[in-house]
Amino acid sequence: MTSIIITDLTRFAHGNPSVCVAGIEVKSGKCIRPMPYLKFEECVELDLFPGSILTGDLTPFPNLKFPHTEDCRAIGLKLTGVCTSDEFRKVLEESCATGVENGFGVSIPNGERVIREDSAPASSIITLRVDSKHIRIADGYKPGSIRLDFRDSVGREWYNFPITDLGFFDYAQRHQKSDAMKALNDKISKQSEVFLRIGLARLWKKPPDGPEGFWMQANGIYTFPDKIRYVRSYVE
Repeated sequence: MTSIIITDLTRFAHGNPSVCVAGIEVKSGKCIRPMPYLKFEECVELDLFPGSILTGDLTPFPNLKFPHTEDCRAIGLKLTGVCTSDEFRKVLEESCATGVENGFGVSIPNGERVIREDSAPASSIITLRVDSKHIRIADGYKPGSIRLDFRDSVGREWYNFPITDLGFFDYAQRHQKSDAMKALNDKISKQSEVFLRIGLARLWKKPPDGPEGFWMQANGIYTFPDKIRYVRSYVE
């Protein structure tokens, strides 16, 4: 049996009932994505949230292709505990890369947030620690969408990352009107630390004639010492 601390609860497009769950095994530091995807109702039933400890028979699939090497066949998943805020911060800190390109180990042209198939990295999720003053949550191009702009620790600027963090997205949606988005950004800017979980979607071609590849997205946004208060989160 393998236990992971949940670090990613990722929403899909509107109407898709599945949630992509991923976490880190503390002893090995390995990121694991239980498959098949859980349904939202299963996440509720298991009472999953960032910091939950999920245990089950997690077996890597054979012959996995880059970058989604975290995929594991999951049997008998159970919630077996909840980590503390300090434990959650530690697992994020120990998985940190210094920047987006460093984390994925590939070169990415300025202005792009897609990694082409012929440059597929060895993993599909990385952790970054960013300066709280160099991150901004903004309205997206489509009504009801929100985006992330940030500067990584090597000084590279990144723009328009869709926020797929399930809890953060729901929080921001509830606070999108009036001056709430400004208040949200102000709160984030006052935190000592911000950790981002940056993930790669499955292979996708942007219609109608856009590039095909693995598109980057914000799977998780975590602040310390104060958290952005979801329904539940990594510290109560």
